[in-house]
Amino acid sequence: MIPLSTKMRPDSIDNFIGQSHFMYKGSLFYNSIKNKTFDSAIFFGPSGTGKTTLARIIAREMDGEFYELNAASTGIKELKEIIEKAQLKFFGIQKQTTYVYVDEVHRWNKLQQDTLLKAIEEGVIHFIGSTTENPYFSINNAIISRVRNIYEFKQHTLEDLLKILKYTLEDKERGLGNLSVKSDEDALRLLAELSSGDARVALDSMGFIVDNLNADMHITKELVGEAMQRKTSFYDRSEDRYNLLSALQKSIRGSDPDAAIHYLARMLNGGADIQTIGRRLLVIASEDIGMAYPTAITIVNACVQAALMVGLPEAQINLAQAVIILASSPKSNASCMALSKAMQDLKTKQIDDVPLHLKDAHYSGASKRGIGIEYKYPHAYGGYVKQQYLPDNLYKQGVRYYEPTENGNEAAFKKFLEGVRKINGSD
Repeated sequence: MIPLSTKMRPDSIDNFIGQSHFMYKGSLFYNSIKNKTFDSAIFFGPSGTGKTTLARIIAREMDGEFYELNAASTGIKELKEIIEKAQLKFFGIQKQTTYVYVDEVHRWNKLQQDTLLKAIEEGVIHFIGSTTENPYFSINNAIISRVRNIYEFKQHTLEDLLKILKYTLEDKERGLGNLSVKSDEDALRLLAELSSGDARVALDSMGFIVDNLNADMHITKELVGEAMQRKTSFYDRSEDRYNLLSALQKSIRGSDPDAAIHYLARMLNGGADIQTIGRRLLVIASEDIGMAYPTAITIVNACVQAALMVGLPEAQINLAQAVIILASSPKSNASCMALSKAMQDLKTKQIDDVPLHLKDAHYSGASKRGIGIEYKYPHAYGGYVKQQYLPDNLYKQGVRYYEPTENGNEAAFKKFLEGVRKINGSD
């Protein structure tokens, strides 16, 4: 049986949903496909975000020869054979370019990747590589320098997944439109939320539900929870969900690790996903702990990333560590408040221009305009030198946005800044 996610792969650029930060009508990416000028590229991002689908659409739109390889199962011998065939077509009568799509290209070693270099440089092949790893670390610099663009694919938004699911229910050619399946709006939203931005997971889960529905052909939240093997009480009412997230943050802010762990347990027991919890913890690390313990966000980010890699149920351990360290850390919202004050000034005050000595002077003619001439390089003065940085009117008003506390590590930053202000004579 063909998976529903495979059946529903869009077959044209106009039917593709998602990645709207670079793929939309009128974008350079979209136009390059329509104008048949698309060159080599690297796609990177999580699974189920459309990398393979978009590569196939591009190949179809280009009207060229297309080879799809998986780096895990294809070696140099097969790749060289493809390049030789591509050379015959490119330099022969046909003058045809070959598109080579390599999935999981990060799995190839340096020698395998280097096999592509000459063919890409000469235009014999147009290369599209996809990877779930950061290409700047996993792909040779020589390849990256010859590829015109690197596109980051992001997890599908909730709204994108809802569009995909609803379209699938209505589509009569490849989807479920002929089955007259009914669905509750909150059930589809729950399915989208539990799929964590992965369209493949969302569609195949829907396919599993529909294949095993009773005679009433009705998708409910209970069936979604059963299909995903997840408790769904956390998602029953948005009010309850936000109440638990609020209680978690306020317990951490109040330095009560017992209460914080309690609310974490309630969320996990109710089926809350790692990303929902992780996003809130990362915000808390900067909003409530901030400069009092600056490395808290590094530790919390490591815990969240570990949780995403490990997956539930063991991920609960990583999240518990993050919650405990946040609740047990000294607190400061000074950095958050500094930004808030600065934003408020932008809304309510007429702000003077950037001082001339701070403007970019790395171009000919800047000095003639008086730009950068009076700038003092602090390192040339032992690390600090008295100098104006704020715009004129704010400087004259003696504006201060950041007011450090005495809590935790922030006390050291406060002491340093007080010393600086004494040198400036602003205290």
